[in-house]
Amino acid sequence: MNFFKSVMMLLLATVMLYSCKPKDNDIKTEVEKKIATVEMTATTVDVKDGVVTVGGQAKDDAAKTLAESSAKEVKGVKSVVNNITVVAPIVIATDDVLTQSVKDAVKDYPTVVATVNAGVINLTGSITKDGLQKLMMALSSLKPKKIDNKLTVK
Repeated sequence: MNFFKSVMMLLLATVMLYSCKPKDNDIKTEVEKKIATVEMTATTVDVKDGVVTVGGQAKDDAAKTLAESSAKEVKGVKSVVNNITVVAPIVIATDDVLTQSVKDAVKDYPTVVATVNAGVINLTGSITKDGLQKLMMALSSLKPKKIDNKLTVK
């Protein structure tokens, strides 16, 4: 009879301990609250058996690390899989560099006039349809703020 009581007590203790552990949904809610203060976009949180997977886009490595460490602080988290990507900043060329690059790009199009002002490429003149596609691809690769296309297609 003592053996039976011991087994029942052990079973009861196990059930009580298990019921005290945080549930995955509760962990997810707490992690979402914690990382809401981190500068990120498109944040995702998944939890399976206490293992948290975080995703999204962070502005820098510090934000990525902060999101992971914040998730680890939540009770019941066993480990964190950090799938957050750091978004590379868009670099806009300065006008001097951009102007020289634009001159190189339009040199084969004598009827095209291109100017650069505050990162914006202004195009006037005329060009063939095939030439326009090639020129626009070349100019877009220079990463200007904008291309103001006022070319006439012939």
